[in-house]
Amino acid sequence: MSKKSRSRGGGGASGDDHEDLARPPPLQAVLLADSFTLKFRPITLERPKVLLPLVHMPMIEYTLTWLESAGVDEAFVFCCAHSHQVKEYLDKSGWAGKAGAGSMSVTAVESHDAISAGDALRVIYERGVIHGDFVLISGDTISNMSLKDALQEHMDRKKKDPLAVMTMILKHSKPSILTHQTRLGNDEIVMAIDPETKELLYYEDRADTSHLYVTIDKDILTNNSTLQLHNDMEDCYIDICSPEVLSLFTDNFDYQHLRRHFVKGLLVDDIMGYKLYTHELRSGYAARIDNFRSYDTVSKDVIQRWTYPMVPDVISNRDCSESRLHRQGIYKASDVTLSHSAQIGASSVVGSATSIGDHCKVLNSVIGEGCKIGKNVLINGSYVWDNVIIEDGCKVSNSLVCDGVHLKAGAIVEPGCVLSFNVEVGKNVVVPAHSKVSLLPQPSNEDSDEELEYADTNSGVTESTPFSSMRSNGDQATVPSEEDESGTSKIGTCGVVGYIWTSGDTGILEEWRQSIAPIPKEKLEELQHAVSEDDGSEDESNNPTLPDKDDSSDIAVEDDDPFSKFEKEVEETFQRALGGGVNRDNLILEINGLRLAYSLQHADCAGAVFYSVMKSALVAAQSTNDTLLKTTAEALGKWKDLLRNYTKTIDEEMEILLKFEEMCQETTKEFSPLFSEILPILYDKDVVSEDAIMRWAEEKEHADESDKVFVKQSEAFIQLLLLYSVAQGS
Repeated sequence: MSKKSRSRGGGGASGDDHEDLARPPPLQAVLLADSFTLKFRPITLERPKVLLPLVHMPMIEYTLTWLESAGVDEAFVFCCAHSHQVKEYLDKSGWAGKAGAGSMSVTAVESHDAISAGDALRVIYERGVIHGDFVLISGDTISNMSLKDALQEHMDRKKKDPLAVMTMILKHSKPSILTHQTRLGNDEIVMAIDPETKELLYYEDRADTSHLYVTIDKDILTNNSTLQLHNDMEDCYIDICSPEVLSLFTDNFDYQHLRRHFVKGLLVDDIMGYKLYTHELRSGYAARIDNFRSYDTVSKDVIQRWTYPMVPDVISNRDCSESRLHRQGIYKASDVTLSHSAQIGASSVVGSATSIGDHCKVLNSVIGEGCKIGKNVLINGSYVWDNVIIEDGCKVSNSLVCDGVHLKAGAIVEPGCVLSFNVEVGKNVVVPAHSKVSLLPQPSNEDSDEELEYADTNSGVTESTPFSSMRSNGDQATVPSEEDESGTSKIGTCGVVGYIWTSGDTGILEEWRQSIAPIPKEKLEELQHAVSEDDGSEDESNNPTLPDKDDSSDIAVEDDDPFSKFEKEVEETFQRALGGGVNRDNLILEINGLRLAYSLQHADCAGAVFYSVMKSALVAAQSTNDTLLKTTAEALGKWKDLLRNYTKTIDEEMEILLKFEEMCQETTKEFSPLFSEILPILYDKDVVSEDAIMRWAEEKEHADESDKVFVKQSEAFIQLLLLYSVAQGS
């Protein structure tokens, strides 16, 4: 990364003591370079998570770049797992030490004894490096937000109340009603927040989604006249902390996990009285890469420039050619060798010194540096890292392929696979969906999700499934497995070089929850069926229940308009489909799940989906009406089948027309002068029928003049339809 100086204002140093006192203390940050979980195994046995590439750049590069841009003066990088690799990267990339006047100082804090975030913060406290309020962040967090408002809120609260020790950054991210997960693959979080002060009153990150209620302590309701209960907020894992936070971890060794122990512990501690507050992120981007699904989601966000300026053509590695942005969100390095018959699809990135052969297709994927891809290869929705060899006729779908992997001719990697470093897949071998393969055997001590990313591989290995059980792509049979000294099956070079890792307690059936692969259609149908049954159940045990409360407490729980929330969630789901985050085949299932959750009708879906489609056309258009008309026609043509799914009756078609009128008058007035030109397009695409248009016009006959604007604007087309109808009748 090219280091850039950032001016903090002010002139030269003065010798006056009063000026030194007036100068604000340096803003410090603690960056945790260990996630203390096992979710990225087997990859993190060999490389720390923060150094894994995210669209060609290590995750920690994004985090450090953001901290510097946000005004942080000193950053302390805590590293334990593979600490030598982290320190080597900081030195090589130029982050370590002080790079110059006005730049952020970066110091590595190393420990080999910490096994949790709590241990890490205790080490930081013991080193005595933090002298004031600081930013606490994980090295797998990507953001471009401004810290100014959140910092000011935190400082102002501290002046009024010294017990306000932490401000947590949150953002709106409604979980799927079917999976109870956010788009990042995390389970939904339930929080209670004071709407006036933004104080956090309740936090639960392991809510039981099989029930439709949560249990909140009576004292919370008694002591707070108004609260907002949220399951639509996402924890960004960016915190602004007072120095007391470090001492609290030192005083209580039960605090290991930042949220599950520390946050929950303070919320129920009546003795110390410390308070936690929240700041909702309303502009800017922030997301933590917690699992393979969020890795996929955030990668797409980077490619689609939601994280600007942290995008491939701006932030780049000094050791490689810079990527250049082309049409349709395609990024390519200048030295890519690309066959004339090869196809690079939208939202794809191809790294330096990579060659792609004849008739290859790279769709919605990221290809690293120095890769050699043969002929007739299909790579779809996947992440291929550096120096990978993919021979002729291979197929890779929605998978992650690490550095140095070699796929021999005809090999197929099915959705959800993770092939760790230097794994070799033999000719015509099919790697089954959701397989995890590594050259290292699977450690046996994986019973906790609160352990380090690495493990002592000498402590024993689990029994791994032999690759000989895999099917073959073609007539060539797979080679029988050979036993190594540990008893783990390992295949020779003609099959697959590597160990298959077994799934955890949840088994392969739950791998979809945090996988790069799209959620299987049959799983969504199963979940939708379960939601449908719950929706029609009369069982009182499924109905929300209110805890007992003191009659003297006036409790008010704020509630927004359900349809507005439904419409917003449909739009968010549709946007994810545009970005590849939701498979088009699954889009209808997700929208139907939302409809069931809000107890709405198909007509409501028709209006909400139409609004989302039209908004996408408006975003894609330029300033002229001609361009807007063109992008609208393209959007309606592309999504007409989706719209038709919700326009089975005249009433549902009428909902489209009424929604269009409302949009032209209120939310998207840009469409207003084009109503009469877009109406024929809706008719030509079979989104609305002649009968629906005629009925709409008839119902407007006795309306006020203000309600007849668009009927009059479309009068010529309506008369044409009427003449056509008469001619057909005769």
